[in-house]
Amino acid sequence: MAENEVYHIPALLEPTIKLLDIKPSGTYVDVTYGGGGHSRAIMEHLDTTTGGHLYGIDQDIDALSRAPKDERLTPVLSNFRYLTNFMQYYGVESVDGILGDLGVSFHHFDDATRGFTFREGTSPLDMRMNRRSHITAAEILNNRPLDDLTSMFRLYGELNNAHALARAIVKYRELQPLATADDLMTAIRPLLPPQRLKKDLARVFQALRIEVNDEIGALRKLLQDSASLLRSGGRLAIITYHSLEDRLVKNFMKTGNIEGRQDKDFFGNINTPFKIITNKPIIPSTQEIEQNPRSRSAKLRVAQRL
Repeated sequence: MAENEVYHIPALLEPTIKLLDIKPSGTYVDVTYGGGGHSRAIMEHLDTTTGGHLYGIDQDIDALSRAPKDERLTPVLSNFRYLTNFMQYYGVESVDGILGDLGVSFHHFDDATRGFTFREGTSPLDMRMNRRSHITAAEILNNRPLDDLTSMFRLYGELNNAHALARAIVKYRELQPLATADDLMTAIRPLLPPQRLKKDLARVFQALRIEVNDEIGALRKLLQDSASLLRSGGRLAIITYHSLEDRLVKNFMKTGNIEGRQDKDFFGNINTPFKIITNKPIIPSTQEIEQNPRSRSAKLRVAQRL
């Protein structure tokens, strides 16, 4: 890819950078480096003469291979579930800000060999962000029991006909394994209303991607680690694209725990390590959606460590 080609257009870039309240001498972590759009904007605010630094984490080596050689940036090839481990490795005890954009880069959708989209029927059912992982979408579809597939489509895809979709896949694989996007679409297309075909297919692929990469498990670990890693006044900014992700982030920022359990003090105040900066999630403007349609479901929430 040429340097001037667009690898990824970052969602909600301006409000994200503004609400991170970046200090020139601060230490920051972009746990989803991706196309590097947010990271480049953060680095523009950092001053190396006073120690400003950014750690850019991504589990996809393709993403980090495009990271610039910049003294303000340390690329880290890892899943952000291991954030604390790597900060300890680099001798970082606390940071001023953590950013996570849970969306998928253009590159993943547009590279047919990665299998993130149904647009290319011959695409392999892969969907691994980390190519070193052994779990692929094909492995899940061909081996998981009916109930597991049903739960996956219902929880991560929010599909009302989750059980029927799972049953169709089990029936298909009894005759032959599912290997490509075409195989999956052949198995489930009769169950998808024509007027909602693309939308429902997107939800099916979304559910598979979340399961393949254990995205919810990784998000839970990231949120829990952020409370101990952020120094007082440090900010946590998370951009979500799915209601389940957003609910986890909202609960955690409000209560300090994933479940959203409200532990209150004697006066009825919620015991939480955070102060909410965004009472309501920030969403893209009409203009941003026109320029970047993939940002339409993005929601930004920001909280500050007390």
